[in-house]
Amino acid sequence: MSKKTIGVIVAVALAAIGTFIIVRYVQGADSRALEGEETVSVLVVSSPIPSGTAAEDMSKDVTVELVPVKVQAPGSLGSVDDLNNLEDLVTSIDLLPGEQVIEARFVTPQVLDELDDIVVPDGLLEVTLSLSPERAVGGVLRPGDEVAVFASFESFTVDILDPTVEQGATPEADPGAEPDTGTLPETTKTPNTTSIILHNVLVTMVQVEELPQDTSSDDTDPSDANLELSPTGNLLVTLAMDPTNAERFVFTAEFGTVWLADESETVDDSPTPIQDRAAVYEEPLAEVEG
Repeated sequence: MSKKTIGVIVAVALAAIGTFIIVRYVQGADSRALEGEETVSVLVVSSPIPSGTAAEDMSKDVTVELVPVKVQAPGSLGSVDDLNNLEDLVTSIDLLPGEQVIEARFVTPQVLDELDDIVVPDGLLEVTLSLSPERAVGGVLRPGDEVAVFASFESFTVDILDPTVEQGATPEADPGAEPDTGTLPETTKTPNTTSIILHNVLVTMVQVEELPQDTSSDDTDPSDANLELSPTGNLLVTLAMDPTNAERFVFTAEFGTVWLADESETVDDSPTPIQDRAAVYEEPLAEVEG
């Protein structure tokens, strides 16, 4: 065997060894990155999954991966068994590679049909908020419903300058003095308030973190058979509204609390007074005094 042939063989062998070392290093990178982190298993989408795909048909399109607990998505599934437990449910939207598989992304085929029938008017934004069932009509809201939005705010401190002092004015006796910025009164706090801020807001999607569980037994009172079960987890309610109202809605969600009320066509949508404790007791007190 010639020296040239031996050199080629040695070069190929060295290249193969180098490739093997690089591959092993890359494979171990994830493990090194997770050292010292508390991890959890989650299902991750490995190939595109179209809307309407049955949960039990998704196993070939997902993988189980370890991720730090701090990046685990709320309601994420941890195994294919969890996926198979979502019997008779389908994906409500397209799922893309790399995203975690979340239970709230699954709905019944009937609900998916309702979603397909919803047409969001031009010029509206869709905004989603997580709400406990009692804040969302017990969890019975459906796409296509219209709701009123209540905004509640706790008391907060406000700074009010003395209105008798002209702001930014410089005393005539001392032209070099700093402008007077007014005099602050004692701490002023607003009352707790509640008011309807929006009417006839279109519901475009409702997702639940945990589906209702039927715990009834054979000896359940037949009179209770028609009771509707409420969800056991929060609901993700998506509403459509114009940009200005979307800002008001998000501000309330960030700094206050939101309640939704199912709204019929006959509800009077005239402006109502902002409610505080004094307003709530005003009419009863008037009756007592009368």
